[in-house]
Amino acid sequence: MRSDRPAFYRFHNGLKAALPFAPGEYAHRLMALRSAMDHCGAEAVLLSSVQNVAYYCGFLYCAFGRPYGLVVTARDAVLVAAGIDGGQPWRRSFGDVLTYTDWARGNFWRAVAHLAGTGRTLGVEADHLTCAAAAEMRAVLSPACEIDIAPATMQHRMRKSPAEMELIRAGAAVADLGGHAMREAVRAGVRELDVAMAGREAMEAEIARRFPDAEYRDTWVWFQSGSNTDGAHNPVTSRRLRAGDLLSLNAFPMISGYYTALERTMFLGMPDAETRRIWQANVEGHEYGLSLLKPGARCRDIVDALNAFYAERGLLEFRSFGYGHSFGLLSHYYGREAALELREDVETVLEPGMVISMEPMLTVPLGRPGAGGYREHDIVLLTESGAENVTGYPCGPGFNVIPA
Repeated sequence: MRSDRPAFYRFHNGLKAALPFAPGEYAHRLMALRSAMDHCGAEAVLLSSVQNVAYYCGFLYCAFGRPYGLVVTARDAVLVAAGIDGGQPWRRSFGDVLTYTDWARGNFWRAVAHLAGTGRTLGVEADHLTCAAAAEMRAVLSPACEIDIAPATMQHRMRKSPAEMELIRAGAAVADLGGHAMREAVRAGVRELDVAMAGREAMEAEIARRFPDAEYRDTWVWFQSGSNTDGAHNPVTSRRLRAGDLLSLNAFPMISGYYTALERTMFLGMPDAETRRIWQANVEGHEYGLSLLKPGARCRDIVDALNAFYAERGLLEFRSFGYGHSFGLLSHYYGREAALELREDVETVLEPGMVISMEPMLTVPLGRPGAGGYREHDIVLLTESGAENVTGYPCGPGFNVIPA
């Protein structure tokens, strides 16, 4: 390594850009984090996940093999970013930025040590720090003690501010628009990919219209047909739609790292009796589940009620995953608020400020009458007065049977 090449430096290139939220919002989040640090005795915290870095400083990083982090102490909060991003981390973050270089392996950790100090009680995200990264961290920072700060930060992210609620509400409206664009594109002979592109392009244009100062990336669609409907996360293919296909519409607008979703079962042509029976039962289960989402309800109790509903109709064996999950700063490739999911093992009680989906899915195996995947999905904001369903796209056979 050349001695005149720095391990890290400050590159304040350009003016600060408009962030997803006002400066006071980020200051409030950092205050809550410092309160958690005081409670657990952490002298410094290293946040390393995409979701937490973005939540506390506004910067949505693209790792591409390089580590990023936000170092928070009692006085400072400094983003540690890679030089490959130039001044972008400075422009799109709340607070200061320290840029590390590629001139020597380990410069990221040298920058972190410069900010956090060595031999201190350090808070880390145990669910994100890899074994290799932890070994490097210990070699350079020699922490006196490591404390898992991830559960506390997840609790912070689970409770949305009014500004976050407004962003999520806007995202749900964008998803509805994408759903209508896809419905218009559905016809025999087009590819799943063609329908997906119609939805994605409509959503990206609407996000740009609503949020002219944002950065645009990661909005996506999974439009599935036939046997490809059997999984919630099955990717788009080039399969051409045929009359008699069961379809699954899935629109996912991304606004500054905040993911919202619309998911609907559709059918190309007139569904057979068994398909319609299963579909209608799942729509009724979806509507019943929505009625259960209210402050004071416990996640596992909601699941027990829905399990009983499907068992009474002989459909519980086709349930394939939990009935819903938290929404906010998360994505299909980062982030999750696992303490707010509608599963049998989650004891969380719903509170005002939480955002959660209702998304029952039934998967009937090939060879059985009505084979395929049936899924409906709405997003609900929990408020002091109850619950607000922000999804507007119609649900059920009445709107979603497309003439062949």
